[in-house]
Amino acid sequence: MASLALLALTGCTGGGGAPASAPTAQGKAPAASAAPGPRTPEEYLARAKAVLAEEQGWTFAVRGSEALTSPGGSSSASYEATVDRSQLPPALHSSGTTHAKGADKPEEVYVVDGTVYVKKGGRDARWKSGPPTDPEMANAVEDPAAALEGYAEGASGPLSVTRTGAGVELRAAAGPAALSAVRDRPLVRKAVRELAPALEQLRAAGIAAPDSRIRLESAEEVLTLDPATYRLTAHRFRCVFRIPYGGQEMRYSQEVTSETTGVFMGTIALPPGARR
Repeated sequence: MASLALLALTGCTGGGGAPASAPTAQGKAPAASAAPGPRTPEEYLARAKAVLAEEQGWTFAVRGSEALTSPGGSSSASYEATVDRSQLPPALHSSGTTHAKGADKPEEVYVVDGTVYVKKGGRDARWKSGPPTDPEMANAVEDPAAALEGYAEGASGPLSVTRTGAGVELRAAAGPAALSAVRDRPLVRKAVRELAPALEQLRAAGIAAPDSRIRLESAEEVLTLDPATYRLTAHRFRCVFRIPYGGQEMRYSQEVTSETTGVFMGTIALPPGARR
């Protein structure tokens, strides 16, 4: 969408009067018109990235849930964490808890020097590490700032812009469609990465389905910006899949939301024992 052009009108005045742009009687020129605000997704993203870069780091409150439902029953899990993300040097620390099968399990994640470190369990649990490109490591990291950067690089595909009571929403969406028809779309690749652990568990139980029969019901990613400052205030990702088995189907769903809670001024360093 093209930006609005501001036209300066300097028509002649009768009787030798001064042009409209001349100083007033007090010697002051008229105030310049305010620069137009962002209109396109790309313009909003550029403003949001600039605001993000102004601070040393940010803190986010993250909540997530996933469920696998079939006619014979269901299983679910939920997660909440506090995420600190520093800018220079880039690093992340997440401390949270997973709730599943009636038990709570602490989980801690670091991203330092381009490596992800994950510890699930209590103080005596072992650290695992790997590159961010490893799907298991990538699924453990919830980084709203990286989601914003990914949006700017086209990681979620085409975006729409909507103004709501909550702010300015940048939205990417896909589905419904057969998974095989949309698998290569950026947003769907992210949803499939989240689905993969559930599919592995189903295959281990003797339940498998080709992509052509798995149906993406919906996938959606939304960034919410403050309408005045363009600061990232919230991020939401959710997806729903339908998986056929034995003439019936299972429904897999996941939703992760985050809210920006403030500026992070500390430093992030790996604890003893994380590196092996």
